[in-house]
Amino acid sequence: MAGQTALVVPVPEAEAVVRPWRDRFDPAARAGVPAHVTVVFPFLPASLVDAGTCAALDEIFGQHRSFEVRFEKSGRFPGVLYLAPTPDAPFRGLTDAVVERWPEAPPYGGKYDPHPHLTVAQGQDEAVLDVIEAGLRPGLPFTARVPTVDLVAYDGTGWLHRASFALR
Repeated sequence: MAGQTALVVPVPEAEAVVRPWRDRFDPAARAGVPAHVTVVFPFLPASLVDAGTCAALDEIFGQHRSFEVRFEKSGRFPGVLYLAPTPDAPFRGLTDAVVERWPEAPPYGGKYDPHPHLTVAQGQDEAVLDVIEAGLRPGLPFTARVPTVDLVAYDGTGWLHRASFALR
C-alpha cells in the first residue's frame, strides 16, 4: 500500500545466490527491494517519517554494533522459503529497540512473532519451494557484514530508499 515504510538490513552479499529466484518468486524484489532481513515492517506511515524520526532512528541504530552474519541454511513459513541468518540475535536487538521507541509499529502489525529471515520466494506451493531450495544449496554458505539499516518507502509502484542509518 502506498505510504508504507519499512526498516530493512540490506544483504548485498546474498544477491548472487538469491537474485534469480527472488526476481521470479518474490514480489518485493520486483518492487525494488534488494535482498534483505526485515527489522520492522510496516514501520510508520511515510507521512509521519520526518527529520525527527530519522534523528531518533540514527540514535537508536548508532547504539548497536555492526556485525557479521552467516547464511548456511534455508527455512520455511507456509508458502515462503527463506535463508536463516546466524546469529539472529543482533537482528532481534534492532527490532526490539525500534519497537521500544515506537510500540505502535510492531513487526508485521503484531500478527506474527518477528523471526529474522531473508525471503527468497513467497506464495508458492511446496513443490516449487523444493526446486528453489535445491537451487540455492550450491551458493551456501556465505557471510555478510551488517553495517547499516535502511528506511524504505512504498510509493504505490515500488519501494524507494529513503535513508540509511549506520551501526557503530
